[in-house]
This record gives sequence, C-alpha cells and structure tokens, in this order.
Amino acid sequence: MFDLSLTSNKAVNAWIDEMAAMTKPDAIVWIDGSEEQLGALRKESLATGEIIALNPEKLPGCFLHRTAVNDVARVEHRTFICSRKEEDAGPTNNWTNPAEMYAKLRGLYGGCMKGRTMYVIPFSMAVPESPFAKFGIELTDSIYVVLNMAIMTRIGARVLKCLDASVNPSDFTKGLHAKAGIDEENRYIVQFPEDNAIWSINSGYGGNVLLGKKCFALRIASYLGRQEGWMAEHMLILGIENPNGEIRYIAAAFPSACGKTNLAMLIPPESYKKKGYKVWCVGDDIAWLRVGSDGRLWAVNPEAGFFGVAPGTNMKSNPNALLSCRENTIFTNVAHNLDDNTVWWEGLDKNPPKNALNWKGEKWDYTDGSKGAHPNSRFTAPASQCPCISGEFEAPQGVPLSALVFGGRRARTAPLVYQSRDWDHGVFVGSIMASETTAAASGAVGVVRRDPMAMLPFCGYHMGDYFAHWFDMGRRIANPPKIFNVNWFRTDENGNFIWPGYGENMRVLEWIIKRAFGETGAAESPIGYLPQPEDINLDGLDLSRDTLKELLTVDKELWREEAKGIREFYSKFGGKLPQKLNDELDSLEKNLA
Repeated sequence: MFDLSLTSNKAVNAWIDEMAAMTKPDAIVWIDGSEEQLGALRKESLATGEIIALNPEKLPGCFLHRTAVNDVARVEHRTFICSRKEEDAGPTNNWTNPAEMYAKLRGLYGGCMKGRTMYVIPFSMAVPESPFAKFGIELTDSIYVVLNMAIMTRIGARVLKCLDASVNPSDFTKGLHAKAGIDEENRYIVQFPEDNAIWSINSGYGGNVLLGKKCFALRIASYLGRQEGWMAEHMLILGIENPNGEIRYIAAAFPSACGKTNLAMLIPPESYKKKGYKVWCVGDDIAWLRVGSDGRLWAVNPEAGFFGVAPGTNMKSNPNALLSCRENTIFTNVAHNLDDNTVWWEGLDKNPPKNALNWKGEKWDYTDGSKGAHPNSRFTAPASQCPCISGEFEAPQGVPLSALVFGGRRARTAPLVYQSRDWDHGVFVGSIMASETTAAASGAVGVVRRDPMAMLPFCGYHMGDYFAHWFDMGRRIANPPKIFNVNWFRTDENGNFIWPGYGENMRVLEWIIKRAFGETGAAESPIGYLPQPEDINLDGLDLSRDTLKELLTVDKELWREEAKGIREFYSKFGGKLPQKLNDELDSLEKNLA
C-alpha cells in the first residue's frame, strides 16, 4: 500500500516514482515530521530489534543501535565524486564516469527494496525559511535513518511547503539510500554533483547513510557554493560573550582527532567565568558561509543535531556534549550496561560495567583488554539540548564572523597561535593544514598528513578550484574575518603536551578575538603575526611565561623542511593550483632564508 504524496510538486513525485520503479518497495511512506508518526516508527523499530530502548529514568527517550560488524565508519575508498569530466573531480577524489556508475548502481538497486518499505524524508539543511536553506529528499529503507535524520535535519511537511514556495520547486538534492545486503564489496557512496544527486547502497552506518551530513552538507554543498558564490566548510561555529555582553563569532576547521567538538562547546576557565565570559555553540561540524549585505561573512550551521564520537567524551573533556545526550538520543555501537540498561564507552569514566554487552552485542568482560564500544561509536543528539547552545542557533541570517581559525596536530612545527597577514595569506595557511599521525593510528608515528581546510575527504570538486574559490570569495567580502592558525599539541622532549588544552584554549581565543578587533598587538615572524607572550592571559594557569615563549617559537629549520613538504603536496594539483599559493610559498621560503 502506498501512502498519498505530501506534495503536488511534479519534479519530486516524478523522481520518487522513478526510484520506486527501480527499487520495487512493498510500500511507500511519506515522513511528515510529526511526533505521532516518529513514535510509531520507534515502536516498529523496537519490535524488530533495530533499536533497543534504554532506561527511561536515566536516559529518557534514548535508544541503542548496532550496525553490522563490517559497517562501522565512513568508507573513503568507496566514496565517489562522479562529475562528467574526471579533471573536475580532481586528484584527491575517487572518480568514475557517471554513465558507468549509474549503470553499476542500477544493477545493485534493482528490486533491492522488495519486502521492505521506502520512507520518503523531505529535509532542509539550515532553517527552511533561511536564505541559506537547501532542500533535499532522502529515500531510504531504514527506520534508523529516518529517526536520525529527524534529529540531524529539519524534516517533514514544513520543508515541502518551503520547497514548493521557492523560486525553483524542482531544485532539490535527490538522495537515494538502500541497505540492500550490507555487502561491503558492493558498498558505494556516490555524489553526482551536476545532477544534484547522492546514491548510497549497502551501508547502514550514519556517515554513509544520513545523506544530509557530509554527502550533502559538504560534498554537494561545496559544489553548489562554488556555482552560486558561497562556501560550505568543515567548520565549527562558536560565539564568545565578553563581560560587556557583546558576542563575537568565530568559525574553525580542524582535521579529525584535533578537539573540534570540544572547542565548539568549550567551558571557559574559572577566572574567565568570574569575569562574565561565556561561550555559545552555534555548530560543532559544518558551516555554510555567505557574504552579507553589510560586507561581512555570515555563517549558519546547516544541521539540527550532533553526530558525535562517543569514546573520550566525558565530564572533563566535554561536559556540554555529554549533557546534550542525556535524553532523546540515539547511541550507535556503544557498550550496553545490562545492570541498569544504560550505555558506556571507553573514556566515559573509570568504571566499566561488569555485566554488559559490547558494541557487537556479545557478552563483554572488560578485563580481557577488548573494547566495549567501537572506537567510532556515536551519539545522535538534538543540538537544542546542548546547555551552551547559542540563542542564534535558529537565526535565519546566521551569525557574522570576526575570525576564521585553522589548526592541526603538530608536535614541534606550528606555534600555539599565529595570525595570517591578510586574506590571501590566510588561504595559504588553510591550504597547508596538516596533522601528524599518533600512536592511536595504524602505521608510522609522526607522518605529516595534509588536510587543507579539513576538507580533503569532503570537497565535491577539484581542490585546486576549491582554493581558487577561496580567493574569489576574498574579493567579494568587503569586511573579511581575520584568519588564524592554532596548535594545541606542541610536545616537550618527553612527548608530553605543553599546553593544557580543553577550557584553557579560551586564553588563545581571547587573543584571537582581540586581534580581530585591533585591541591587542602582535610581533612579526617569518610565518605571520605572533602574540607577545605578555598578551596571552596566564592568570590562574600553572604555566610559566618562559614555557609560553617556547610554545610561540618558530623553528626556521623545521619550517624549511615544512616548505619542502608543502611544495610536494602542491604538485598534486598541477595547473589547477592558483599561482597565488605558489607566490605565498615563495614568500615563506624567502622569510625563512
């Protein structure tokens, strides 16, 4: 039995008819976004065991889900950008001719929803009424996907109403997902930029199947942004409120394992709190940026929820994240504490449950050294539940940015913080972003992995063109934000972190914001502007001024080696690399000489 369509939009209905004819579901159900319908789907999912209800007193409205053991993370080697020309995808993306890929995928999708229901999820990235908003339809045979998309995006009839009222009601991102057989040999996550389409098959893991997330909000949106004159970036957004009640906003990009979510939800040190400083989270992962009528760069978080990594999240590392997932949250691939029907993960506390199932659903004994939660286990929580969520979270126009921040994990090379000389130099600083591998990753320790603007896995087109778009945007912004680089991860000769991190990062953010408004000085260096050691507030911090000076040093020999690595990395992009980046690299080498 097929539900009646929620819309008379001919383009939407024709596309759904075409996809249904290919996948052959037994029923089609439109998701209207109502709590009544979502509640019924939860009951159905509980009955099949797809989700497990958790303790209603300790974790009200929370559920546990387990993916297949072979389906626990994003699969970069199975992720494709299928532009019509290979050169448009660039050297950092996997590419296949779109006609060939469509043919292959149609073979996999053919009849794959027989015996199943197709759910039609109308969704909006950003508030539907916002000028930033982009609309999508995700078709899926997974209730888990429906329930997660209801947290991560705005869904339902409200979205269709805004789409139908838009200038071009046929302009929507077409997302097709099918679990099929969860066959990792035939798992594909494919973006077709020119068709505004995403096809995902043989996965049930969030990052591969919640198509509003990286697939749309970054890969497709970065392509759309280049066409339309805006930017989709892998950035958190936060507001810093000073004692006068003024809030200034920054957006920041970091590769994985660099404390992005922790910074987005930072709690200021006690000395700052006493003065009246506050930090407000606008977003923890993705920012869409547009030039406002006032000539400033404005940002929205296009998502409605957090899809956070559970392991390591605790009341010290990120209390606000932990408090965000105390209710109405879906936990994926964490340990199940059978004694009180709650969840646990490594790093939550030092009391692993004695009677528990691991993330695979097997009886778990923590004393045998095995993991209770998968290292990439997740929580999906509504952003509105975050104790420090910004009052501007739902603002249709977004927030104005005073600073952009890049960062990475570098043991010796990058100082604690430095500022670019101007926008073009800032693009260079973002393009050379890198982290060094740690012992937690497989392979050699200390290997430099470049990840420009933290977008390497998420850029929907050629990265050389992406850099050029940054330069183009700089010419359109009359009052651009200042651009900075931070490194919380400098180590001493014993490999111990020198800077304490966490909430103490507020001390660096304070200098950044003051620099953005010309309220403090800086010193010239070969790589950019450095703080004067006395301009970083150390009150209440057990760190000497001499140690701070060490954190702010620029080792010219290390940077000369760095420049060689940058030149080698740039060579990947051939003639598409903007000449301005080569010019900036030449300037760096001269400064170091």
